[in-house]
Amino acid sequence: MRRARPEWLVAAALPVLLVLTSSRYGWHRDELYFVVAGQHPAWGYPDQPVLTPLLSAGLYRLGDGSLVVVRLASALASAATVVLVGVIAGLLGGSGRARLLASGMWAVGTVALVTGHLVSTATFDVMFTAGVIACLLRALTSGRPGWLPVAGAVLAAGLLNKLVIGIVVGLICATLALVGPRRLLFTWPALAGGVLAALGAAPYLLWQSAHGWPQSQVAASIAGEGNRVAVIPIQLVLVSIFLTPFLLAGLVRLLRPGPARAFGYAYLALLVLILATGGKGYYAAGLLPVIVASAGLATDRWLARGRRRLRIALVRAAAGVSLALNAINALALTPVAQLQESGINDLNPEAGEQVGWPQFQDAVRAAERTLPPDRRTGALVFASNYAEASAVRLGRGLPPAYSGHNAYAFWPPPASATGPVILTGFSPGDATSRLFAGCRPAGRVDNGYGLANDEQGAPLQVCDGPAGSWAAVWPSLVHYD
Repeated sequence: MRRARPEWLVAAALPVLLVLTSSRYGWHRDELYFVVAGQHPAWGYPDQPVLTPLLSAGLYRLGDGSLVVVRLASALASAATVVLVGVIAGLLGGSGRARLLASGMWAVGTVALVTGHLVSTATFDVMFTAGVIACLLRALTSGRPGWLPVAGAVLAAGLLNKLVIGIVVGLICATLALVGPRRLLFTWPALAGGVLAALGAAPYLLWQSAHGWPQSQVAASIAGEGNRVAVIPIQLVLVSIFLTPFLLAGLVRLLRPGPARAFGYAYLALLVLILATGGKGYYAAGLLPVIVASAGLATDRWLARGRRRLRIALVRAAAGVSLALNAINALALTPVAQLQESGINDLNPEAGEQVGWPQFQDAVRAAERTLPPDRRTGALVFASNYAEASAVRLGRGLPPAYSGHNAYAFWPPPASATGPVILTGFSPGDATSRLFAGCRPAGRVDNGYGLANDEQGAPLQVCDGPAGSWAAVWPSLVHYD
């Protein structure tokens, strides 16, 4: 059984590495936001559906605030994707060795390590997309349409996490209709799968419709010409640049006539769509599992052609170097004091975003201490972004925190507070600061490592209060990105 399913052995090893390194830095800015968002249950938020926030908040409560417990969900999701890559390789006709090669290539890749280390919507998006692909391939290769409702159920769960999966699966269905095999698309089980998927998408779409489609403003702020320039180069490093020859061979193999070629064309169509809309290159990560699975088959065949020892050594070297470099880049291995000078923070800015939150909380405490003792009771914090506000809300002994950023824009502002306001992240005299009266500098954030991240050097101000009522200034404080 183990020989028939070697991907399980790879999947068992990956979470061990991820859990051992999960708490060496600290919370990522988005993880703080997910926890607080999940503590405000809703069918949606301006920037995402409900699944990741609810899961994060639930694990935060279960683990009594443990970062390791919260990140365990990502480690297990990444391991599940490893298994699915092996399963897909088997559905493509791969041997046990092909399945091992495919699952191993995925496990050492950037996507598996980054999304397995941090909690993000991308973590679960890749897993659910791989699950849908596995179900569709099972239906296509076995001729059993009963797998299509299962694919629809997995897609429904994925749509509760992120809508990108719907676009990806839509492209797969479109390419199936164009290049075939298309027979299963026009069956009752396919319709049932579509209905299940629609049920998964409905809560978030209804929430967005009821709140003026803030997701469109978030998407518009993300899109940009800089994203387009990086789309293709990013594809080379989402798994590993050292495995690129094998991945290209897998893509070419996938595009050949056969039941799975629609997935290869869907990947190419997705790249075109991302380029056209200015999306981020990692949006294509959901279709990479099937390409890596195909790469396992292509590599297996290449190993069988001759010079076996040399070729095996080359594959092992490529995988080993990929694991070493990707782990250094993606996981919390480099000492914090060396993140900046080592260049890791430049290669992977998400590493630096896990550093400095305790120091940020200390800076807020120091700003609060500048207030007269009799005025500290009514003080509150207004933060420039959701991460700052969430760090304050999850901190101990800190004032209540508010923000106009994304989901915070929909949570009630202070009703009638007239006490002092600590502004975080706003420069003196900027448009937001001018909405508050009597502001004076109250220090800057210093993470203690000279590490350049989004909060390093952020100014703090102490103000007497809003220049008017909170209700009057609130619309000018709301922003989405």
